[in-house]
Amino acid sequence: MPRTPHPRPTPLPTARPVKGGAGPAAAAFTVLATLVAGSATGPVSAATEPVAASVVTDAAVRPVRNGDSAVVGLSVTTSGSVPTEGPVTITYATKGGTAEAGRDYVPVTGSHTFPAGTASGTTHQVTVRTATAPKPAGARTIPLELTVTGATAPREDPQVVIDAHGLPYQNPELSVERRVADLLGRMSLAEKAGQMTQAERGALRAPGDIAAYGLGSLLSGGGSAPTPNTAAAWAEMVDAYQLRARATRFQIPLIYGVDAVHGHNNVVGATIMPHNIGIGAGRDPGSAERTGEITAREVRATGVPWDFAPCVCVSRDERWGRSYEAFGEDPALVEAMETVIQGMQGDPSGKDLHRNDKVLAGAKHFVGDGGTAYGSAATGSYTIDQGVTEVTRQELEAVHLSPFEESVKRGVGTVMPSYSSLDVLGDGRGPVKMHAHAEMINGVLKDRMGFEGFVISDWQAIDQIPGDHASDVRTSVNAGLDMIMVPTAYQDFTRTLRDEVAAGRIPRARIDDAVARVLTQKFRLGLFEKPYADTTHLAEVGSAGHRAVAREAVAKSQVLLKNEGAVLPVEPGRKVYVAGSNADDIGNQAGGWTIGWQGSSGRTTTGTTVLEGMRKAARSPDSVTFSRDASAATDGHDVGVVVVGETPYAEGAGDVGNGHDLELAPADRAAIDTVCAAMKCAVLIVSGRPQLIGERLGSIDALVASWLPGSEGDGVADVLYGRRPFTGQLPVTWPKSVAQLPINVGDTDYDPQFPYGWGLTTLSKPPAGGERDLAALALAARAAEKAHREKGPEGRAIVDRARLLVQRKIDGRFTQAVSKPFAEADHLLLTGDLTGAVAKLRTAYRAAEE
Repeated sequence: MPRTPHPRPTPLPTARPVKGGAGPAAAAFTVLATLVAGSATGPVSAATEPVAASVVTDAAVRPVRNGDSAVVGLSVTTSGSVPTEGPVTITYATKGGTAEAGRDYVPVTGSHTFPAGTASGTTHQVTVRTATAPKPAGARTIPLELTVTGATAPREDPQVVIDAHGLPYQNPELSVERRVADLLGRMSLAEKAGQMTQAERGALRAPGDIAAYGLGSLLSGGGSAPTPNTAAAWAEMVDAYQLRARATRFQIPLIYGVDAVHGHNNVVGATIMPHNIGIGAGRDPGSAERTGEITAREVRATGVPWDFAPCVCVSRDERWGRSYEAFGEDPALVEAMETVIQGMQGDPSGKDLHRNDKVLAGAKHFVGDGGTAYGSAATGSYTIDQGVTEVTRQELEAVHLSPFEESVKRGVGTVMPSYSSLDVLGDGRGPVKMHAHAEMINGVLKDRMGFEGFVISDWQAIDQIPGDHASDVRTSVNAGLDMIMVPTAYQDFTRTLRDEVAAGRIPRARIDDAVARVLTQKFRLGLFEKPYADTTHLAEVGSAGHRAVAREAVAKSQVLLKNEGAVLPVEPGRKVYVAGSNADDIGNQAGGWTIGWQGSSGRTTTGTTVLEGMRKAARSPDSVTFSRDASAATDGHDVGVVVVGETPYAEGAGDVGNGHDLELAPADRAAIDTVCAAMKCAVLIVSGRPQLIGERLGSIDALVASWLPGSEGDGVADVLYGRRPFTGQLPVTWPKSVAQLPINVGDTDYDPQFPYGWGLTTLSKPPAGGERDLAALALAARAAEKAHREKGPEGRAIVDRARLLVQRKIDGRFTQAVSKPFAEADHLLLTGDLTGAVAKLRTAYRAAEE
């Protein structure tokens, strides 16, 4: 989803509950922000600068159980933390709200004066006693009105909230279905509209708007983070927002969402996984699942229960700026890597979602965003992203819909539609915006596939539907959207949604269905019982154990495309000359969606660069020389490693033709030429998509597709130095030129630089043999299928052995007759057709002999 750049907002001046303590009635609170008013109008010496005094509250919202007492702290603070210059008087009175004075609580009035010379931070406590209500009831509010003289008053008056109690939906012993039905039956239209609304945290006009509009969700867009940007600060921030939701009638918790698309990538110090294209290159469903587990654990530890991931799109054109968000170009590969959903959510039934190490996943972008045609985009200067996917119904089903069907089978909790439009050839409708496509969302996703979660819009995406705002709301909700990522104009959206329902243009049944879907996931996540962050795993964010999982995934993602003369692996004792723009840049190797939406070059987060990993893996760090531009002397070195590629980008900003291309930068080309002319060389391409090598391929001894490995450059060094073998395979076809694009496995005309599925190995004993061995493997494949082991490790091992044997025969001599069946073999393997896969490899072998 796109993220419009905006200044990072100041964290809300509110508090989060401190874990532990003597129970809800006596919970201690930590002040997150102190508002100090007043400023000097010109230079004033320290000796004469006036002391600015302010009154702050320890919490803007103080929940209390029915019948208990709430203690509200009122503190005086000063600039510089010096004593007050004059007296400060606070007059207070309980006034207004939804609670009834005398029945629900004992009214409180009074005043307190802090005399001149009072130490900054001194607190006066006001106690509000509530009455025990004999009947079940929703939450009721008791504002404490403050009048302050001698200091600046708080931005808002604090309020005590008597918790809702005794209502069936609050009973965790009841089924989720019964709890949802009970709560839904009590809600007003306005409360339902709020649950269907998601706002960006930085767009809140006031902290109290969470309760005033009954917002169901907040999100952090790319780069929208607390200050400081630490895991602990994230937990405090999310808890502060959750605290505000306690002031609503039914205290429905927020569901906070983030784009943790390759680890908890918004948080400095989190474990940054390889982007999905690297996970696809790894071809290991178990590794994909483990990366999902670690991501979920880190995200949930910061109080965030919802991740807008994974992207299960099928990337069909490398000119697309989002191509690295896909696992690959083959729907069968995408489906195989969807084990990441189990890593994030656990059991498909949703029974694990309440755990403190699981999050709600979100499959995106439904449907066809990977198939948009080049030149079809109408968004700004984009060339392909958010464009039109023009397909036959057969291709739509086989390529783009099948990964979502797999997501639904795996129990994915949310689905996000695509910005793009879908044009199904022959249906007579022309392009239809996916956020308006009722046939696909209601008809296919919900009805045919049986999706039981909720559909969340992309960032401000309904505004792209033709028509005015009212028609956008009406069309998208009626098409099956259950929650709208507004993300800024939440007041207008909630009002418009109510008006459309009142006018009968949106059926109330559609609203009830949407809200029920949202509430179901909130109950499954356990948010009603535990709305605040469970920080049990907070210390594990970015831990060595988590980084080890990422490091393994990085090593598996490295694809060895060429290795003439066995240049790789490098012996640890050899003198190595390292050059290139991406050798020592963690921002570049992490790519987009890292700390900021577009990512950025440089030391953006904690981790290890490729160069740092190499120095650790070498027998001596001194045996590794680094010269970014290859200007240092090259003599005296045994082998060169040139690490080149792309700088970060995200979404349509990275489209080819929008300031980007698939060519290596001139400095990188010069570094390759210099190093490879002076010694045996290996070139590593750190990028989100294939880069054009062209005539330089002949001068390069070893070529590696490193993709975007994330924060763990050690994983790249592991395969370079032979600690792990190269085992990765191309998740996309590597083209010879832009003129070939789009080019994908299964195309009639298929003659790439390297075919889909290609990947050499540095196993100590790679398989050898000829036609007789392939014939034996064909028999083994048939036997495995009869034993129903076609999708297990045994079946894959048979085809992998055949593939490696055939790769040795091909030896880099690619023709269309070789490449086409070779690529198709990997697709057949992923679908479980072992005999078909071996047959295709035998065809490629025979073509290589000619």
